[in-house]
Amino acid sequence: MASELLLQIVNLKKTYGEKIILDNANLNIHAKQKIGVIGRNGAGKSTLFKIIMGEEEKDSGIVNFMPALKIGYIPQADPFSVDETVIGFLERYTKRPNWECATMAAKFQLKGEKLAGLIGDLSGGYQMRVKLTATLLFEPNLLLLDEPTNYLDLSTLLLLENFLQTFRGGFMVITHDREFIKKTCTSTVEVDQGEIYFHSEGLEDYLEFKEERMNFAAIANKNIEQKQKQLKTFVDRFGSKASMAKSAQSKLKVIDKLEDTKVSLKKSLATVRMLIPPVLQRSGQALELENVSIGYGDKIVASGITIDCQKGKKVAILGDNGQGKSTLMKTVVGSIPVLSGKMEWKSSLKVAYYAQHLNQVLDPNETIEDYLRRTSDPSVSDEVIFKMLGNFLFKKKDSQKNTGVLSGGEKARLCLAGMFLSLSDVILLDEPTNHLDFETVEAMGFALSQFNGTVFVISHDRTFVNLLADEIWEVGNGSVKRVLGSYSDYVWQKTMETTKQLNENSGESGDPFAPQNVNSSNKPVINLDKNQRVKLYNLKKEFGKCENKLKSLNQKKELDLTDQKNLEELEIWEKKWLELESEISKLES
Repeated sequence: MASELLLQIVNLKKTYGEKIILDNANLNIHAKQKIGVIGRNGAGKSTLFKIIMGEEEKDSGIVNFMPALKIGYIPQADPFSVDETVIGFLERYTKRPNWECATMAAKFQLKGEKLAGLIGDLSGGYQMRVKLTATLLFEPNLLLLDEPTNYLDLSTLLLLENFLQTFRGGFMVITHDREFIKKTCTSTVEVDQGEIYFHSEGLEDYLEFKEERMNFAAIANKNIEQKQKQLKTFVDRFGSKASMAKSAQSKLKVIDKLEDTKVSLKKSLATVRMLIPPVLQRSGQALELENVSIGYGDKIVASGITIDCQKGKKVAILGDNGQGKSTLMKTVVGSIPVLSGKMEWKSSLKVAYYAQHLNQVLDPNETIEDYLRRTSDPSVSDEVIFKMLGNFLFKKKDSQKNTGVLSGGEKARLCLAGMFLSLSDVILLDEPTNHLDFETVEAMGFALSQFNGTVFVISHDRTFVNLLADEIWEVGNGSVKRVLGSYSDYVWQKTMETTKQLNENSGESGDPFAPQNVNSSNKPVINLDKNQRVKLYNLKKEFGKCENKLKSLNQKKELDLTDQKNLEELEIWEKKWLELESEISKLES
């Protein structure tokens, strides 16, 4: 039985100048659907949400709110002032009594000093908790969340993930965090080239379905074009003969009819292909910190830091927001001075730094090409520069655009391209995945994992970090320490801590925000090196595709037991499934 319809979008159209964002798009949202909204930067995802909420005018079309709908919207922009207290904002914004605001806030560990303190003193993760609390006080049955994972630390990310898994209503979430979508969403919406595509299953199933659909359409169209070509050959050969004129005219009509039977295919969007030019291979120590204190002026963020990094290592700097991750990276790169102790880069290594807001300080009057020439190493040729442009989805004609007209995602890609062309021995990246779609994030993770230089990265994107990190530094409680084990093991440990904390705070098993059970037997395997983790990731992706194929073939088998071709194909895929399962088990054992 279909669930209750809450929201209906009919023939929605929206343009910005000559750019078509939504073109007669349609979508129905039902109660309790948990939907991941995906699409390239600038595709129209946030615009869709803003039109639904009345923040932007549509050009044409209908947005129907059904009587049962109670919508809650968590935008990217903050609805509070930094000089408000948490409890003061919640009371003002929701018009709910103090006790009710405090009770809901406690679900997200907003208690005591945090509840009475200024919002501006909270980290980005806790500010997201404030926005969640405010939205839930309106008792919505459909949440709209626009990039809620940006700038969240892992602990808050896990809390938000757990909340959405157990939320009794439905939601639509825009995020470029592939792992987050997989963990929370059971349906998928893609906004692509003006259209909205809904799929009733999760992200991986949708991507597999989309690939199969594109392949099927391409094959069907190729067959039609071959038939058209044969008919055209006949017309070209015999069309001028009077005795064959009627037949030739008939063939032309068939060619036109065949054109109408082609499957409509939008041109596939280009994908990022990242290749970081190699640097001179070096061995030995890259960085050494001995009894170092970091901070600003009289404020010490962390002290007694004694740690080193070998050349070629890929280090993930992790920890909760506000603990000093960015402070550590700024100190390491030399943006702020060491307060005390000794820090030394070895062998005169060339260091490049990507900060969270680097793309906001681009010269708006500088062209894309000029920026890349300025940031590239002098030895880099024009050919390599323009190849890198193409790899980062910039066409050659785009090279003369000023950076001021670029979107946030385009600016981020440009800064990253410039950094990779600098031929630096060491690359430091502070939250590089924000504003990038997950195809780009994944491509960058693979590229950095293969780069022969040294990499330091601050990121809470689990797919990205898992692809490249072979060492973890955790910043917290005034110290920096090297964490033993793999990144997967680190995430598992944080998940257990968050679950324990939520169980202690919920107080009662019937709490709608109580966490899901976490089975300790699911603790991830440790001691896999970077290449093994990449191999395991690819094997599991292939394994998922294999399971989907087997599901399809078994459904055909139930309909027709005599289809010999289907039975033979089923046997081949079952063998492949066993081989993949065996390889995965070996890596995980």
